Amino acid sequence: MTANEILRLAADIGYLAGSICFIIGLRRLSSPKTAVGGNLVGALGMLLALLSAIADTALQADLSGAAPAEVRTYILWLGGAILLGSLSGILLARFVDFKAMPQLVGLFNGFGGLASVLVAGAMILILAGSTTQESPVSAIATAVTALIGSITFWGSLVAAGKLQGVVTEKPVRYRGEQIVKGLMALAALAASAAYIAPELAGNVFPQSTAFILVVVTGSVLGLLLTLPIGGADMPIVIALLNSYSGIAAAATGFVLDPPNKILIIAGALVGASGIILTRLMCHAMNRSLANVLFGGVGAIVQQEGAGDIYAGRVKSTGAEEIAELLRIAQRVVIVPGYGMAVGRAATPVRQLFEAMEAAGTVVEFGIHPVAGRMPGHMNVLLAEESIPYDRLKEMDEINGSFPNTDIVVVIGANDVVNPQARSAQGSPISGMPILDVDAARTVIVVKRSLAPGFAGISNPLFVADNCLMFFADAKQGMEAVLKAYKEG
Repeated sequence: MTANEILRLAADIGYLAGSICFIIGLRRLSSPKTAVGGNLVGALGMLLALLSAIADTALQADLSGAAPAEVRTYILWLGGAILLGSLSGILLARFVDFKAMPQLVGLFNGFGGLASVLVAGAMILILAGSTTQESPVSAIATAVTALIGSITFWGSLVAAGKLQGVVTEKPVRYRGEQIVKGLMALAALAASAAYIAPELAGNVFPQSTAFILVVVTGSVLGLLLTLPIGGADMPIVIALLNSYSGIAAAATGFVLDPPNKILIIAGALVGASGIILTRLMCHAMNRSLANVLFGGVGAIVQQEGAGDIYAGRVKSTGAEEIAELLRIAQRVVIVPGYGMAVGRAATPVRQLFEAMEAAGTVVEFGIHPVAGRMPGHMNVLLAEESIPYDRLKEMDEINGSFPNTDIVVVIGANDVVNPQARSAQGSPISGMPILDVDAARTVIVVKRSLAPGFAGISNPLFVADNCLMFFADAKQGMEAVLKAYKEG
């Protein structure tokens, strides 16, 4: 075999093996028990894809008659990119706080979209310096990449900003917003058509200008689509933007010449899994995707008399009383929320769980699908504390057991346990499935204040006859309960 044949075979085998690793890794990510292994398999797939890309680059450069020095330069650029990406990943994994993971995931989605746009732009520059004509398939793929990639980038920046608190979590609404979105979408489609078929625009400007117009209109559309969405819907938005980044990546695979098969496969996997996850999240909130994108849920709702709902009716408790109740309980369910994550309370919660189990108490965790700020947030947080997977119960699995539960401890959750979801018509969470914690004999809510959750509404659970409020920082409060429990 010649050197070029060996390179071609090595690249093809690497791409195939990498694709298989992506499929296996994605499958293993479906369970907390196998997620770590799934990540490692996916990382191996990416390494194989990058090594194959290096072999492919060397082959293409040789076939095009590039000098050996040029080939070495290409490989050095690729190697440098791999090294820079690896170092960035190590630093992010080491220094980004866990509670900022949703923001980081949002940024990853965005930079994936930006990378796709840059690749498409680079291919336009390459074609401009050659006599090769862009194929119709490649032109369509370039327009799709530019549009979806730019929407993903700017939409993800807004989503990450809302999660970080640098952009308002409230929906940004204005009169005629849907009309503005519609007009901008038409402008983006018109610019895309002008790029794909310049004769439709009368050849009034070159394709490179049309490409820039697609990116600009897509960027504005990304802002317009994300700003009106409230913080309560960010888990769904992150899943949807993840899907967008995958679709952009798959389209980028067709932009390249020759088309990159592993990029198409990986992008399709991410795009499809993101859409499936988005659908599951919408189902968990009893919402349609259109309602999430255009409904503006998360706005502060002015409820008549809402300011007086808690007046004189809240029953406060302390760590010693909670510890005493937990000592005599036979069955306890802990419901974690984002407040537990941001308060770094997972460790004392795990220690309390172990202490109660050692005393013979049955302890489980009730997990709502949209608890936290991204899908699976609570599952990952608890899994990192080595809490047994069989103690993590999804909402549908645990709801029926609450009437037989002695105590439910709600830590930093609000909307996912709000009874308004069952009754209040017109409420932002009306119809949303919730954890039926109010059916338990006693409910203890650990919360710093009576402030509303993302939906911006009061919670009747806090004044229910069987509810006790423990006003404390999540970590300090759970440490106090743990200490009182062990000393009793």
